[in-house]
Amino acid sequence: MKDKRKEIVSFSSLQIGYESGRFRKVLLPPLNASATAGELIAVIGKNGIGKSTLLGTIAGLRPLLGGMVRIDDRDIHEYSRMQLSGKVGYISTEVVKVSNLRVYDLVALGRFPHTDWFGRIDTASHQAVMDAIMKTGMSEFIDRPVTELSDGERQRAMIAMVLAQDAVILVMDEPTAFLDISSKYEVMNLMHDLARKRNKTIIYSTHDFYMAVSQADKIWLMLDDGLLEGAPEDIMISGAFKNLFDESKVSFNTQNGSFSLRSKPRGFITVSGDGDFKYWTEKAITRAGYSVSESKSSDISVEVRSGPDSGWKCNIPGHTAEFENIYDLINWIRTNTVNS
Repeated sequence: MKDKRKEIVSFSSLQIGYESGRFRKVLLPPLNASATAGELIAVIGKNGIGKSTLLGTIAGLRPLLGGMVRIDDRDIHEYSRMQLSGKVGYISTEVVKVSNLRVYDLVALGRFPHTDWFGRIDTASHQAVMDAIMKTGMSEFIDRPVTELSDGERQRAMIAMVLAQDAVILVMDEPTAFLDISSKYEVMNLMHDLARKRNKTIIYSTHDFYMAVSQADKIWLMLDDGLLEGAPEDIMISGAFKNLFDESKVSFNTQNGSFSLRSKPRGFITVSGDGDFKYWTEKAITRAGYSVSESKSSDISVEVRSGPDSGWKCNIPGHTAEFENIYDLINWIRTNTVNS
């Protein structure tokens, strides 16, 4: 059954690319996709495929070379620049370098569509700025010059600026690219909350495949022959994600969404046990270049004991040893299989 929720963003037969004078370059075949209110959409594709160009086109920062973009049920060309900025907020990957610009000042720029001709920050706008700074964890940097921020801090400040703008659509080009692991998940959690609790439509590009698949409501997968959209699970089942990699070098597992390097296994290992201990043991064995076998006749076997008496026992023809951690287990297997 077709989703009857309101489409807040849609484009049909869209041609994206570059145009300057008589020069015109279309990057991909015509694209079609949509987003509804409150959706978190991840845009995935190879480097150079046109992710940033697509996002810039949706935000009205790049010209349409063909087709149509509709924002909140209106053709994008029907909006003035000011009207569109009240609907769409945009974060690029470009670094802001302005002398003496404080974090507060940067975030306050997001209130421009809501200020008067003089750009004055009234009480409501000040509160919106402070709320955005607080939500992005930048309160302690409020008076810090932007030029003195780390990459991750600067990115959070940019996100705060878009939050202060209070647009219904947030378009973000690699919003977590420069963040450490903790900050990356904090920002993703913030984006998730904005979509769920404030009904924001968030469209962002990313190279973090696993985070996109686990967090996004919908994927826009950009391929050489166009754009494929759907729930992460739908695209997983279709096997389309394998197009992101060279299949001669990388294989894609549609059951768990993992990628692995194609190589001839160094050997086959049988693993017995259960739970998390067995799972992570098998992951380590695979990473080391061996194949986990269901056959009991494998030359190498690993017995995994979980619980209070956790440990690992490995049997190789002529050798048996016990270990307290996976690291030592793998190193011992490598050493003894090479020597044998």
